[in-house]
Amino acid sequence: MKIVTCRAPVNIAVIKYWGKRNEKLILPVNSSLSATLHLDQLCTKTTVAASSAFQADRIWLNGKEQSLDNPRLQKCLREIRQRARKRKSSPSKDAGLPVGGGGSAPEEMLDWHVHICSENNFPTAAGLASSAAGYACLVASLAKVYGVEGNISDIARQGSGSACRSMYGGFVQWLMGRKKDGEDSIAKQVVSEDYWPKIRILILVVSDQKKATSSTTGMQATVQTSPLLKYRADVIVPERMVAMATAIKERNFETFAELTMKDSNQFHAVCLDTHPPISYMNDTSRTIVRLVHAYNAFYNQTKAAYTFDAGPNAVLFTLEDDVEELLSLITHFFPQGEETNGASFIRGLPVDIKTPSQELKAAVTFDPLPNSLRYIIHTQVGPGPETVEDQSQHLLDQDGQPKNLPK
Repeated sequence: MKIVTCRAPVNIAVIKYWGKRNEKLILPVNSSLSATLHLDQLCTKTTVAASSAFQADRIWLNGKEQSLDNPRLQKCLREIRQRARKRKSSPSKDAGLPVGGGGSAPEEMLDWHVHICSENNFPTAAGLASSAAGYACLVASLAKVYGVEGNISDIARQGSGSACRSMYGGFVQWLMGRKKDGEDSIAKQVVSEDYWPKIRILILVVSDQKKATSSTTGMQATVQTSPLLKYRADVIVPERMVAMATAIKERNFETFAELTMKDSNQFHAVCLDTHPPISYMNDTSRTIVRLVHAYNAFYNQTKAAYTFDAGPNAVLFTLEDDVEELLSLITHFFPQGEETNGASFIRGLPVDIKTPSQELKAAVTFDPLPNSLRYIIHTQVGPGPETVEDQSQHLLDQDGQPKNLPK
């Protein structure tokens, strides 16, 4: 039996992906750009075991066995196995698998079945890009088992579009590509996780309930009915991709922050331009927007930025020197209600919470809203998928069965 465990990160888009030009291959209507969040706060861990003794492919997600009928899951398995077979017949010179090559798989292994066990260290229903981390981790683990090297982001993309961006750390762009077969629709790193170490990220979890309109359904409706989407994809995004990459490379936070907020706003405008309209943000989301703009206006400087994916939860970007004050302001206006299951209200990187100045509090023109946030995660930009070398961390035992199934 060959067994491999990997961890893979969540990513948050600052230039949004919304809409596919090819549903089957998951080819986007526009390029996108994201920040990879640190594995220590948000990650998926996946163990893949391949054995001649296994009777069938099997998968367990967060303690429950799942059907393997999922076509996207099947596609990832099939693509990795095909690439491993190609490598056997003509060894590739390509290199640079983000998690490191695992050496070529023995010929007979290509016909073995696999057992896959995957867990998240964050709630999967919270709208925190669990599918991106999940498919990135699956593909990274399978590639390591089968010795597949090179840029495998195109395989991750076919599981979940944004998963391709989770194949690298730092800031990552997903190039939409032009080829019909999707060969050039891949992710590439803009800068590594060490390039801009002062960036801090606050995830304000407004709701961990399942959203009313799934991203897949929402994208299909927007592509079919929104004239604004075409203008965004053809005109706005190409310019923003260049400007955003430049801002990141120059570590220009004000430009980065302004572009991030404008692109988030336009993405939600496109959702409202869909017929019938789609609304992912709620009243708390919009109040967070007000707080960020009030904070920036108080200093007459853009010191914080918000972005919202297809859900009500806010992701805020700021710099290390400002995170304490910003988080103190947030916890003043969105104070903790009753603790949920004894868990901390602020999770992740440690930070001191203080009382904001009277002048700063006066600049925010709404009253505190207790119980509006479930919890807050404080994190930073981090690396791409990593192989876990400690064998005790495998999620499968020596027989290829899950260790942590609920009793």
